[in-house]
Amino acid sequence: MAKESTKQKTLEVGAEIIHLKGFNHTGIQEVLQAAGVPKGSFYNYFKNKEDFGLQVIDYFIGFFSSVVKPIIEDPSLMPLGKIRRMLDQFIEIFSERDFAYGCPIGNLAQEMGDLSPSFRQKLKEAVDSMANIYMRLIREGQSLGEISEMIHAENTAYFIVSSWHGALGHMKIEKSARPLESHIHFIFNYILKPG
Repeated sequence: MAKESTKQKTLEVGAEIIHLKGFNHTGIQEVLQAAGVPKGSFYNYFKNKEDFGLQVIDYFIGFFSSVVKPIIEDPSLMPLGKIRRMLDQFIEIFSERDFAYGCPIGNLAQEMGDLSPSFRQKLKEAVDSMANIYMRLIREGQSLGEISEMIHAENTAYFIVSSWHGALGHMKIEKSARPLESHIHFIFNYILKPG
């Protein structure tokens, strides 16, 4: 296995385990065994477990980007249609996973946000990157008359991200899409409306 593919495999497997179990409940040996990577290889790619966790966050950001990029770049969709398609796409992903896991960024923010300054900064960057996507689409929608100019694009974008994370927590308890659909209903019927 080539060096880069070994590192990528370790990140992919580690991300899956951390997403389900959390960072503190995931052992390095468990990740290496699941990835089929020799024990001594870990420190060739990561300084320590924290460095591994920070790189897993980058992996999660990359996954999020890979899901939303084709939607954002779809010329057949208006800004509101892009936001709706993004949310629907993630509902499909969670449905395929039996409404388990939740958002890895939200999960890690709950678990690690108060415990590690480096995690907190990396997670803030992740949330900022999500909010920035919504903010750009809201501003574009406002310029096209799809969305009222009375709403503050940046504040609304962060509200959408925060509300979504709350809905995901509720989703895991209910084991259904209902909280996510409720989030979408509220966003589109009360917030992202024409002026």
